Amino acid sequence: MRVLKNWDEYIAVASKVIGRFHGEFQLCHFEYEHPIRLQPQTVRRLQRRYRVSVAYTDWGRPDAPLVVCCGGVANVAARFNYLASDLCKHFRIVCMDWVGRGRSGWLATEDDYSMATYVEQLRQMLEHLGGGQATILGSSLGGNVAIELAARYPKRIDRLILNDIGPFVPARRRRRRADTLARHYVFRDPADMLRRVGASQKNDGPVSDDVRFNLTFHQTRWSDEEGGRVYRHDVRALQAYRRDAQTSLRQWGQWAKIRCPILLIHGMESDVLSQSTIRRMSPGERLTLMHLPDTGHTPMLADRNQISFVRDWLLDIGAAEREWSVLHALPRQRHPWVPLKFAPLNVLQ
Repeated sequence: MRVLKNWDEYIAVASKVIGRFHGEFQLCHFEYEHPIRLQPQTVRRLQRRYRVSVAYTDWGRPDAPLVVCCGGVANVAARFNYLASDLCKHFRIVCMDWVGRGRSGWLATEDDYSMATYVEQLRQMLEHLGGGQATILGSSLGGNVAIELAARYPKRIDRLILNDIGPFVPARRRRRRADTLARHYVFRDPADMLRRVGASQKNDGPVSDDVRFNLTFHQTRWSDEEGGRVYRHDVRALQAYRRDAQTSLRQWGQWAKIRCPILLIHGMESDVLSQSTIRRMSPGERLTLMHLPDTGHTPMLADRNQISFVRDWLLDIGAAEREWSVLHALPRQRHPWVPLKFAPLNVLQ
């Protein structure tokens, strides 16, 4: 991608890159109700249930089998745009922003952000979508939330897709990631932003400039107060994650309760999903393992070959295969420098 000299050039490119998805999905919201039991640090007399708007994108036919996509600790729903666009011919794909991220609202206090909160948010999301069974695709944190939800509410989960995450994450890896995420950044020119955010995505696998640009755009927003673009999240949510990241995450008890089919996606250069964790997860009849070369944590899942294998697994095509590696597809066609319909102004904010 050429060097962008100013924010006007940046917005012109953004309108074309994200314009490819215009008309393919609906941007929706529902009211998440934060319960009193998840406000442990609030003085008892001040505890109140309160509501926060949760944003999600909705792709495909409403009557198609439902797949709900949940990202990592600093991800946004638009990370799944390419996957959703390719899968929505067969499935209804819903991609959700966690509270405190993307276009979702923020919680009242830092202490309200917790794993238990995200599990409750996903549970309420499924209720909002009709209360039937769904496949959950969880990347990183989203996968840990999905494991917890599937253990508690097994009848609600049809299948699980875990994107480079398992029931164990070592504290040293969590702390390293948390220390980076919990900082406040202001990007005062587009070249610096694309360079720095691109560096943070270096482990996501071989992806095109368009794919990286799409994610970078949706992860940030313009701030008049700061005079630049800033991350589209509540920094308190990431500070809460840093607090929780001082210990290893262990979910082996929850894992033992899960009985639904599971697709485990493994970035072969991952420093989160280790071979020892994979072995303990016991690949077998209920678990299928897909390895992605030249990829760390967390795979972007924008590669057409990877998406094709995910689709086939969901459709039970080639169900006899329990483990495979996926070669990379050719890069997606680049779009910024060819005429495209422009995205609506309201999605460029």
